[in-house]
Amino acid sequence: MLSKSAARAFFLAGTAVCTTAFVGLTVDTFQRIPAQTHEDTITPAVRAGKDLWDSNNCMGCHTLMGEGAYYAPELTRVYERRGPAFMKAMLRDPAAMYPGQRQMTNYHFTDDEIDALIAFLKWVGEVDLQGFPPKPNLVQVAVTTGGLASAADRPQVFNQICIACHALGGQGGAVGPALDRVGDRLDAQAIRRRLEDPLSVQADAKMPKLPLTPEQIQELVAFLSQTKTEVPR
Repeated sequence: MLSKSAARAFFLAGTAVCTTAFVGLTVDTFQRIPAQTHEDTITPAVRAGKDLWDSNNCMGCHTLMGEGAYYAPELTRVYERRGPAFMKAMLRDPAAMYPGQRQMTNYHFTDDEIDALIAFLKWVGEVDLQGFPPKPNLVQVAVTTGGLASAADRPQVFNQICIACHALGGQGGAVGPALDRVGDRLDAQAIRRRLEDPLSVQADAKMPKLPLTPEQIQELVAFLSQTKTEVPR
């Protein structure tokens, strides 16, 4: 058994060691912050986007870096997951993206405000959060010749935009029709018309006119037109 003086010395020494370790770890953490947050990439647009995020109480519905509500999608990696084209269309007119369903309030942001919000969310997505949130384990989907292709094998624009509303191989949204074997139903030209201007093909189409570049449209046409039933050899 320790004597009273030995116990006091043990307590003081232990407290000193733990305090030193705590202060050291705190200093180390603060030294890592600039590199982990990419502080040098915080532009005026990023700051403006952060102000818009706060002033419109976006955290009242969305979660960012683990903080916020769970009423609407988690947005920490939304730039990587959906891309700027989808984000811009969603912020400009949420109702057009998901007609007839629960939807985000239209805040009538200006183009500059939309660009600022996207810049802020892009910066958030590049912050080193030590693996948080984990990437979803996407299932493999059936494609052109009956083989399997992971999400990484599909066009990026398909994974970011199309899959939000359409399903392929059982994975994706249910707003629009499933795209399995769409190449059997539509030729390349018909697919292109629907991507360029859905309302010109069907006046009451739920699909909005998306801000797709010509290159993205060509990539989607090539992919979707080849998504067909496997022909037995």
